[in-house]
Amino acid sequence: MERNTCYTAKDCSATGLGCNIQGKVVVIGQDNPERQLYFCLCGNGAGANPSGSAVFLVSLRTGEFALKNRSEVIGIVKLELLPDGAKLQLSQIRPVGALDLKNHEPKYSGYSFLPDGRYASGVWLCTEQEALSYVEMQKPYQHRIMLCDRDDFCVLEMENGRLLHPSGEEMEALQNPENGGLTMT
Repeated sequence: MERNTCYTAKDCSATGLGCNIQGKVVVIGQDNPERQLYFCLCGNGAGANPSGSAVFLVSLRTGEFALKNRSEVIGIVKLELLPDGAKLQLSQIRPVGALDLKNHEPKYSGYSFLPDGRYASGVWLCTEQEALSYVEMQKPYQHRIMLCDRDDFCVLEMENGRLLHPSGEEMEALQNPENGGLTMT
C-alpha cells in the first residue's frame, strides 16, 4: 500500500550534512507529500561534508530531474519505508555517466522486480560497466534484479542481494585473467 503522509527525519536512516546521499533515495522536506522521495544522482552537495549545495535528483513519483539545495534534503529514507511505486520508478533510472542512447548501441537491459513479480520496462545499458552500475544502484532497494543481453538471455540475476546467476564458480572463471577477464555473455 502506498503511503500518503509526509516523511520526516524519523523516517530516515541517516540525516544531516555528514551523510553521503549520492546513489541513495532521499526525503525532500520542501515538497508536497506526493513528491517527497528522490534518488540522488550526484552534485557538489551529495557527499558527506558537502563542498557545495547543489544536488541532482530524480523524482520517484514522476521520473523528472530536479536540481535542489542540499539544505532541502532531510535525509536518506529507511529502506522498509520505500513504497512499491517508488521502487518501480527507481528501476527506470540509468546509472550516472551512462552513454547517450542516441549515439551508442545498448548491449544489455536491466530489470528490477518487486516480491509479487511486478516490474517496469527494462532499462537500456550500453556497456558492462553501466550494467554493473545499474545492479549496484538497485541492489539496496529491489527484491530481484536481472540483466539480459541483446538476445534477451539472462546474464546476471540477484535476489535479496544474493547472486543467483552466474554461480560463484562461474564468476570466478569470468574474473580469471587467463580467461580474458570479466565479460558478460
